[in-house]
Amino acid sequence: MPEQQPFHIMILGGGTAGWMAANLFAKRWHDNPSVKISLIESKDVGIIGVGEGSTPTLKRFFEELEIPESEWMPKCDATYKVNIRFKGWSPQSGIKDYSHPFTTQVDTFTKRAFLVNARTRRMGLDTHTRPDDFLLNGVLATQGKGPITPENFPFIMEYGYHFDSGKLGQFLKDKAIAAGVEHKQAHITQAKRSPQGLLETIFDDKGEAYGADFFIDCTGFSSLLMQKALQVPFKSFKSNLFNDSAVVMPTSMDSMIPVETEATALSAGWCWKIPLTSRCGNGYVFSSDFINKDQAETEFRRHIGALDSEQECRFLKMQVGQLSQHWSHNCLALGLSQGFIEPLEATALHLVQVSIELFASLLEKGNFSSHYASEYNQKITERFERVRDYIVAHYKLNTRDDSDYWRANRDNIHLSQSLVSILDCWYQRGDLSAEIERQNLDTHFDAVSWNCLLAGYGTFPPIAPNQPSQGDLYQEKNIRRFLQGCSLNFKDHQVILNELL
Repeated sequence: MPEQQPFHIMILGGGTAGWMAANLFAKRWHDNPSVKISLIESKDVGIIGVGEGSTPTLKRFFEELEIPESEWMPKCDATYKVNIRFKGWSPQSGIKDYSHPFTTQVDTFTKRAFLVNARTRRMGLDTHTRPDDFLLNGVLATQGKGPITPENFPFIMEYGYHFDSGKLGQFLKDKAIAAGVEHKQAHITQAKRSPQGLLETIFDDKGEAYGADFFIDCTGFSSLLMQKALQVPFKSFKSNLFNDSAVVMPTSMDSMIPVETEATALSAGWCWKIPLTSRCGNGYVFSSDFINKDQAETEFRRHIGALDSEQECRFLKMQVGQLSQHWSHNCLALGLSQGFIEPLEATALHLVQVSIELFASLLEKGNFSSHYASEYNQKITERFERVRDYIVAHYKLNTRDDSDYWRANRDNIHLSQSLVSILDCWYQRGDLSAEIERQNLDTHFDAVSWNCLLAGYGTFPPIAPNQPSQGDLYQEKNIRRFLQGCSLNFKDHQVILNELL
């Protein structure tokens, strides 16, 4: 009897998405000799290496791989991230900036007061609704403290990271190869399908052939396997999200490294500021329908104080949307090849990670067949659409009136029914938590996240006259005192980073 060959999963394309998949697959099936993992990447294809941020999902990724922060963070210029601060998105409400902190276990004691206050304020009563005053990570961001706790602190902290994506890709590459992933360098140019439509063989520019049982497309926006070989259609989000370009340039880091990402509204989009240990990553995400490249670069340079700098900017094009199928035949798309939602809430790697994890579970459940591809596609498509809705709300609810771009976003009527129902519930003074539970949205953005956005924008009716004496659950003597007391357990961000070295 001939020896049965292992089930061969071939990842095409490196970068963060490809090497994340390689590491998670290697970890999951390291004791399974019937599974083989390989990755082919081209040295001729560049990686988009900018300062990048994450959600707390990435913390779980490294915990799964048993890689301590002291090992990977210094090698990737990484810093901690507990919050995103939005500046200038809703000036007409009188709110200069607001925060979207990552929620932690400690917030169990304070988030109800925030949700109740926000709903009470929707009734017209004058209550305190600033999100970062109710959530521990918001307090830590204000104080410049990192999220690492002493051993006697009994609550679980959730946080993300800022990092150099190019260096993270290299780190994960080294880890995957050490874990047994087969690595080859080749520039793949075409693919051959079987009579049944499956991907059978891929070919490099020298004519060499490579075969596998299953292929993972991590070829970026080119989507060599999914869109070109398998002809899977791409569903654009252009009618929902206008931005299609970015201009990026690093600057030197401030003397004190913040523990939050900044997202500042500009005339035709917004600018990120991501603090790394080696530099500050900056980028202006904009719509080319409303501003040209030269205008965008000038505005961007002015914003970051680099009008006179001789350093060149880089321009990136973005294809915002998702594939109609993320799993087609014997191929899965990950990263930019599966879809992209602009980086406003740093969801890119979150979507990659949950896509990998769900795929691995369903592949196993189907005995390494495509039996559960339809279930996978339904769940991942839903993920992308609900993340899109949350991003769309940032633009729809803006109160800027300084450009056609912001007015067009505010006038945009291309909203999903899910988003319409959420906004209708908010404006009708309904129970937003119940609406989110009804739609089963807690795995995307929960009630606290939606209240951070809606309250942070000041999306409230005018304050009613003849206010009652009670109704505001935010009181200096309880919530503020409690969170300030909790914050005494944390060190300055810079001190924690120094301890990692």
